[in-house]
This record gives sequence, structure tokens and C-alpha cells, in this order.
Amino acid sequence: MNIEDYRSFCLSLKGSKESMPFDDKVLVFSVGGKMFSLTNNIESFDLINVKCEPAQAVELRERFNSVIPGYHMNKKYWNSVEMDNSISDEQIKEWIKTSYNIIVSKLPMKVRKELGLE
Repeated sequence: MNIEDYRSFCLSLKGSKESMPFDDKVLVFSVGGKMFSLTNNIESFDLINVKCEPAQAVELRERFNSVIPGYHMNKKYWNSVEMDNSISDEQIKEWIKTSYNIIVSKLPMKVRKELGLE
């Protein structure tokens, strides 16, 4: 997956948008104002950060050497996925979609209806 494929995939998810980045090296994607995916360096595109449930976080880190805790997010249960050949594009898309679904499930019903997610 390259940076444009990543951008296109994130924007293809219903109600998602590219949010204001922290700086010019970061891409942030959100739904209902809540982040579901971001990358810290669009020049080298070496990390994608995704949210997951606690049990999934542990399982992913045990199965994949390229998944590390995203403590830099200052929130629990974010994973940093290193972009290397050990993880397929399909797996990365699945993790982004899971992160998106977690965020959507926690949005207030009113927001979900406004975004056409209900």
C-alpha cells in the first residue's frame, strides 16, 4: 500500500474525512470528529496508527512483529503498524476498517444518523 492508496481507502469509508493534521508530515482521518487512522510521516510512510480493542491489541502484537503499542497517541489501545512486507495490504485495510468501526460504534446515535451511518 502506498500513501495515495491509504488516503483513498480511508476516504472511501462512509462519513470519513481527512482532518487537520498536526503538521505537514501527518495524515489524519476521522469520522464524527474522532480519529480512526493516522500516519506520522507521509514522506517515508513507514507507520500507520490504528485503534483496537484491548484483547485485539495483545493478539496483534503477539502475532506480528511489526505491530507495536502506539503510546505516542497518549491513549490506550492504539497500534502502530510498521509498513513492511510481513503485513499484506488487505490486513492493513482490515485493521483500518476495524479502527473505523470501533470509533463509529462509540459515536452518539445523533451523530451516526447525521453521517448516514444508521
